[in-house]
Amino acid sequence: MQPLAQQTNVFGDPLQSCSMDPLTGFFRTGCCDADSEDIGKHFVCARVNDVFLQYSLSQGNDLITPRAEFNFAGLKAGDQWCVCANRWLEAFNAGCAPAVVLTSTNAKVLEIVDLEKLKAHAVDLN
Repeated sequence: MQPLAQQTNVFGDPLQSCSMDPLTGFFRTGCCDADSEDIGKHFVCARVNDVFLQYSLSQGNDLITPRAEFNFAGLKAGDQWCVCANRWLEAFNAGCAPAVVLTSTNAKVLEIVDLEKLKAHAVDLN
């Protein structure tokens, strides 16, 4: 895995933490850092809402139900979570994409999602 300090956000700056509570990221580092092991491409730091959580559930990815065996308490609206780039894009196309924290979103997402789409849902633009 490329060291976190060398991974960048969509602005080319050092990737910032997405969430330590709940602890997120493919490697559970709190960041949307990734390497080739992450086939899901958990690049987007999303601030989830009920609409997105229900959409994700309808697509077969239950992010709501606690799973003690994975030390996962389940997500609720307002939580930040590293979301798969393709799932975020699917949700965008369905009109239910969650908000995005761009400073915590991995630059690798730009291979899949246009920056303008992400910016339209950003919570951290002035």
